[in-house]
Amino acid sequence: MPGGGGGVAAVVVVDGKDGYVAPARAAPRSFPPKLLRPVLLSAVLATGFLAAALLMFFGGASSYYRLPRLAVPDALLPAPACDQKDGDQQGGAAEQWWARPPASSAWHNMSEEELLWAASFEPRAQRRRPPGRRGTTPKVAFLFLTRGPLPLAPLWERFFNGTTGTGAAKGGRELFSVYVHTTPGYRLDFPPSSPFHRRQVPSKPTRWGNVNVVDAERRLLANALLDFNNERFVLVSESCIPLYPLPVVHAYLTSSRHSFVGAFDDPSPHGRGRYRAGLAPDVTLSQWRKGAQWFEMDRRLAVFVIADERYYPRFRTECRAPCYVDEHYLPTVLSIEAPERIANRSITLVDWSRGGAHPATFGAADVTEDFLGMLVGKKGNAERCMYNGQPVEVCFLFARKFAPAALPQLLSLSSKIFGY
Repeated sequence: MPGGGGGVAAVVVVDGKDGYVAPARAAPRSFPPKLLRPVLLSAVLATGFLAAALLMFFGGASSYYRLPRLAVPDALLPAPACDQKDGDQQGGAAEQWWARPPASSAWHNMSEEELLWAASFEPRAQRRRPPGRRGTTPKVAFLFLTRGPLPLAPLWERFFNGTTGTGAAKGGRELFSVYVHTTPGYRLDFPPSSPFHRRQVPSKPTRWGNVNVVDAERRLLANALLDFNNERFVLVSESCIPLYPLPVVHAYLTSSRHSFVGAFDDPSPHGRGRYRAGLAPDVTLSQWRKGAQWFEMDRRLAVFVIADERYYPRFRTECRAPCYVDEHYLPTVLSIEAPERIANRSITLVDWSRGGAHPATFGAADVTEDFLGMLVGKKGNAERCMYNGQPVEVCFLFARKFAPAALPQLLSLSSKIFGY
């Protein structure tokens, strides 16, 4: 079975007969023939079931049903070097798993445990890129976290298809992949020409402020990790819009030496006041950080998040409202484990100037040429930030929250302002 940890099917074959030797007696009585066959059959079946159970528990299929535990520090280590040649088949099932072509559909029948196991397997792989895939272009995986519909899909389709000007051309599809997590039971309906066609992943319910929102984020990451060509992973919502053409976004992310996760120490009740003593000793108050939910990360950090069995279980049980896992888990844990690998800023622009628990929502009246030009630095003073150690003026690649009513204005201005 592909996947490095596939089960081994145990088949018990009984050949011949089970002899029955009766103790010597003066006048032996034969066992009734009508009862002999059912008794022997029951004995053979019982032996077979016992043998299969022992095989699954102590070896073979046990690697599939008893998922391996992956220590957090191991997930951040680079994959070990391998001296095997491309034609060498010693990689075994693990190599075959990663060498398979990307699936045309994001849907599958794996359980949650099987999915996370498959996604966290990469730290044990022997190569960075499987045979025959080394010349491929690294892709950016766009992870859509939505309740259901995608009202701004026409704008995103223009963004995805604008690479070559030929709609769903092959050249554009090599730069990105799409994964959509919706409310269970909701089914997206897009034509085959759409980048959203068959890109819905198996989902579970989510509720704002609940830890199951981060469960959904990890589920999206895990599904995207199954495609080995995905190198960067960006979380967006149904109210997000891209601010630059796809080639610009792709080059910005794949050329970055850092992942874009913001983390800061907030001494207020909305920051340190949310810390829970039950997180110690793994997380102390001085290590507690806050940041935006909308992350972007490279493959190594994505695998780390999926494989985390040290911090995440503690956050799931200890961090309850008003402690919000989506605002604290990634900023805190990545600041502890990989501070040098995050840019400590987000690439998704959000307006909190109006106050409240939610950022500002932009409707049709807000979407003007001047407003969109300000978002991309064409109007007013452009914001400056650090990128690969150098100051730049392109700091945000996406913006939210845009209402569905803003779509006509966005479509009419996107070519002029955004370039797609």
